[in-house]
Amino acid sequence: MPVTLLFALLIGAALVQTPASVPVQGVEIKASYPHDPQAFTQGLFFADGHLYESTGLPGRSDVRKVRLSDGKVLQSVSIPADQFGEGSTVWGKEIISLTWQHGIAHRWDRASLRRTGAFRYQGEGWGLTQDGRSLILSDGTAALRFLDPATFREQRRITVTAAGAPISQLNELEWVNGEIWANIWQTSRIARIDPASGRVKGWIDLSALTRLNTSADPDQVANGIAYEPKSKRLFVTGKRWPKLYEIKLKPA
Repeated sequence: MPVTLLFALLIGAALVQTPASVPVQGVEIKASYPHDPQAFTQGLFFADGHLYESTGLPGRSDVRKVRLSDGKVLQSVSIPADQFGEGSTVWGKEIISLTWQHGIAHRWDRASLRRTGAFRYQGEGWGLTQDGRSLILSDGTAALRFLDPATFREQRRITVTAAGAPISQLNELEWVNGEIWANIWQTSRIARIDPASGRVKGWIDLSALTRLNTSADPDQVANGIAYEPKSKRLFVTGKRWPKLYEIKLKPA
């Protein structure tokens, strides 16, 4: 092969492999609130002015209703001790929570936290949110599954990509102003995802918060996003973080 042609092909390949720029936004802290430092946060959301959280770890997983102002657990229910709790979301008068490797999604009555049923799904369960029509589930891969809330049957799925490259390790999910936001496991980043195409529209950098919550525990990472549409307030926390933060996004 002529050297000039080889050089041209190598340059072309390099250009294809170089990702286009995806906007990055930092955050500023508007307020901070106490958070249970033993809570291995897996799911986080607001409903009717109350904060709800699902936590993980074998024998310690639960779903809880939390008072924002002081972090007090107002109600809680344990997930079966042999299961590792994962993400959760509200659906009507219910809370639906996932388990990591058991393929079981639990239904809970939101008022009493009484278990009302369960569904099965294939693969792992990581994060869960909803868009008003479908439940949206992450499983650790680059795929997000859209599920029928009544039957848990898969309706469709998207592959999450940034500049054309698949993005896996999608963890806790939240629906925010028509976008899916996802913590990326073991990083300080949140992906803002287009629910139609799966394209990452931007990154949110939480490194300023993770520096306030340094630990020798490698799992004590950012995880947990809650958005309150009425007040347009945005909250984030992490696994075993002693604080929950109300944040404001900085310009990209």
